Amino acid sequence: MHSHVDAYLDHLRVERGLSANTLEAYARDLDKFTTFTEKALAGRSGDVRELDASDVSAFVVELSKAGLSARSSARHLSAVRGFARFLVRERLIPVDPTTLVDMPRLSRKLPVFLSIDEVGRLLAAPETSTPRGLRDAAMITLMYASGLRVSELVGLQLGELDAQRGTVTPLGKGGKRRVIPVADRALALVARYLEEARPLALAKAVAKHGTTGKATKKAEATVFLSPRGAPFSRMGFFKILRVHLLTAGISRPISPHKLRHSFATHLVAGGADLRAVQTMLGHADIATTEIYTHVARDHVREAHRRAHPRGV
Repeated sequence: MHSHVDAYLDHLRVERGLSANTLEAYARDLDKFTTFTEKALAGRSGDVRELDASDVSAFVVELSKAGLSARSSARHLSAVRGFARFLVRERLIPVDPTTLVDMPRLSRKLPVFLSIDEVGRLLAAPETSTPRGLRDAAMITLMYASGLRVSELVGLQLGELDAQRGTVTPLGKGGKRRVIPVADRALALVARYLEEARPLALAKAVAKHGTTGKATKKAEATVFLSPRGAPFSRMGFFKILRVHLLTAGISRPISPHKLRHSFATHLVAGGADLRAVQTMLGHADIATTEIYTHVARDHVREAHRRAHPRGV
């Protein structure tokens, strides 16, 4: 079974062009499935062709017993469905055993986001008179201004930033590129960072790896660099964001993805076209973007309740 998963992941990487992060997530979910089903099949013939709906259902039940949420279980089942279709297409199993298994029922969970006031305090938190503070301000402001995923932000390449046109063109999920307009303030901060702070970090990479080193070449192409002159990890940016959230007096847990939620929610609340927001976020399905209309409505309703003399 594990060898079949490896073949499926190769298919996703080569033919569908999925990112390394997405492939890693698929690999983790499918590793749980194969470990579980191999034990089930071992009690029978051990032949993958005997895989049936009861095995898949039992796996979903096992996830629930392990304490996974309905959303996480649904994500695992989605990965299994794609894998099962691959097995059928490769004639490794006769029928798709997932077609008779229902997705776990999901509650509609509204995204958490920052208020406009909180965003203002967060953007003002980094001290831009220092190279590190200037870099942090540029990263946080660009993320809020464009709704980039954290992986897109830390992996942003110089060639994906067009100051003249005022756009950023990240390579998103599935290897799809999109064009996002960026506000002048964010572009100005990034320009300052590129001129004043980034050369200092890049010099560290050159000193450590030489002008022709692979790590130096990677650093030269990447917009945001750590003090060591290396591209950031997602966790590295999370730590930066957490520091400045505390400085801004925001103690509740806010992840980089919630900054992306804030970007989308504020656009929708301000009257932005939903299709335009979908394009900027890189959502494949408009239904994913529609969640922000519910957030915006609830936000307006709560504002009315607080401010109107007869709101309660």
